[in-house]
Amino acid sequence: MPQIIYNVTNAVEEQIIPEWLEWMRRVHIPEVMQTGLFLEYKFLRVIGALGEEDSGGTYAVQYVAESIEKFLDYAENHAPALRAKTQERYGERVMAFRTLLEMMD
Repeated sequence: MPQIIYNVTNAVEEQIIPEWLEWMRRVHIPEVMQTGLFLEYKFLRVIGALGEEDSGGTYAVQYVAESIEKFLDYAENHAPALRAKTQERYGERVMAFRTLLEMMD
């Protein structure tokens, strides 16, 4: 069964980047990992998007699940509350784009 990568790319307003990075490292990512549904994660800074001007900081978090079922459990039972906390804290200052990837090998 192939592993699944849940990728969340965030466009963050320049003024809040340091505080947002701290919150992600100390609060949000640990809460996602505490669900027990992901094996590991990577926290990345996007250093370039071809053909686009950067209007702030862009970051991605990639969470690895051992199966689509584990991801669906997260999506149904945990994601709504965690997204609501993020939305309440940052509103439009952080815009997230989510993709689901399947590892090939």
